[in-house]
Amino acid sequence: MPSSTFLNLPTPKKDRIIHALVTEFSHHPLADAQVAPIVKEAAIARGAFYKYFTDLNDAYHFVYQLAIQTIHRTIPAPPVAHSAATYTNFTRSFLEQAVASEYFLFIKNHLLFNEQNVSTSVPLDSDAKTWAAATLSHAALREAIATSDSATQALILTRLNTALKHLFSEED
Repeated sequence: MPSSTFLNLPTPKKDRIIHALVTEFSHHPLADAQVAPIVKEAAIARGAFYKYFTDLNDAYHFVYQLAIQTIHRTIPAPPVAHSAATYTNFTRSFLEQAVASEYFLFIKNHLLFNEQNVSTSVPLDSDAKTWAAATLSHAALREAIATSDSATQALILTRLNTALKHLFSEED
């Protein structure tokens, strides 16, 4: 996570750095991202970057947390009840908020290229249905974000709902 030096920067400078990070990580997989374009766009010295973040992974994790918090801000809490509708509605809400977010390209790049770099797995103590529902929902989200076609996204969510109904043994 960022250093206290970064957190205590004046808001305009901090926002400029965050914008540069989001831009770099939205257009390049983490493995291909570089510090040089970030410091150039943010108008900071390379040494300052390393004073604020340990490395690119540290900066990436910071932006990921920021993006997820921002997107989740307007979404109800993750599903507790085991129902197809609950999981489907949560996935739909996340998709809608992500698409409308300033972090959309970052989230898309994350799901397509960088997801393995951030631990987002379902807790190991989850029961099998929770694990399966979360895994299906996440796969549907990844597939829906990969396309920009809203009709295809709707079909993916319908397919998710159908699969979850079977999982929870709900009637159509």
